[in-house]
Amino acid sequence: MLRRIHDLLGYTIAATDGDLGHVQDCYFDDDAWVVRYLVVKTGSWLSDRKVLVSPIALGAPSCELHSVPAQLTREQVRNSPSIDTDKPVSRQHELQFSGYYGYSHYWSGSGLWGAGFYPGAMLTGVGYGGTGTEYLARQVEREGLAREADRSRNNDPHLRSCKAVTGYHIEAADGEIGHVQGMLLDDESWAIRYLLVNTSNWWLGHQVLVAPEWIAGVSWLDRKVTIDLTRQAIEDSPPYDPALVPGRSQEALVYRHYGREGYWQHGVLPTMATHRSSAETRAPR
Repeated sequence: MLRRIHDLLGYTIAATDGDLGHVQDCYFDDDAWVVRYLVVKTGSWLSDRKVLVSPIALGAPSCELHSVPAQLTREQVRNSPSIDTDKPVSRQHELQFSGYYGYSHYWSGSGLWGAGFYPGAMLTGVGYGGTGTEYLARQVEREGLAREADRSRNNDPHLRSCKAVTGYHIEAADGEIGHVQGMLLDDESWAIRYLLVNTSNWWLGHQVLVAPEWIAGVSWLDRKVTIDLTRQAIEDSPPYDPALVPGRSQEALVYRHYGREGYWQHGVLPTMATHRSSAETRAPR
């Protein structure tokens, strides 16, 4: 199901033994355009500390309850590696995080999540807790993760804040066209399916949908997204109704308008062809 990321802000993360806190932001990686972490502000039970929660541990968000179930306990979160969410999350931090929880590494494989396309496939059961007859098998897998961690230690994860990208200028192939109003998320794969583009500053326009695979490049320093589409094509595209969550028929209209093949016909979300300068790849979120 598609959801506006903005609607998830403020949702409660419901652990198995009590609420962890509320969603403050989402971090996505700008290669695959997939949300990798929720930033959760804990309550007074953990001194309002901010922690990261991976979609690997999450169930489907509930609109009625304004919450997201998590297969975590408060004790796990209390003892998790400390991460300063006000600074860029390094690969070293990610390695400590995944090692603690026993998650495989999402960047290891050709799918959106490792070798697969859904975060639940990343569970290995080799992290926090667990004793008995499984110990030796878990230890072997831990050692494999450790070797992989050492190889990946200096990789740049390119994690970005969804909140920070809101307001970025949108430039079509022939000029500016609007700004990023928000993002639509697939709550099964946690892939960002669309940017919501507000065109009202350029004409008596509307909000339109632009898929990440149509992005030609992003200048993080200039807060600008370049789209491989013309202004006229965007102006003539089917409008997005913010009161409705678009279904597959509405998505198909958008893709047909641009003469593109729908991502659902491949079973995966195509990644954008990222064009970065060396300065852009080092830019802060």
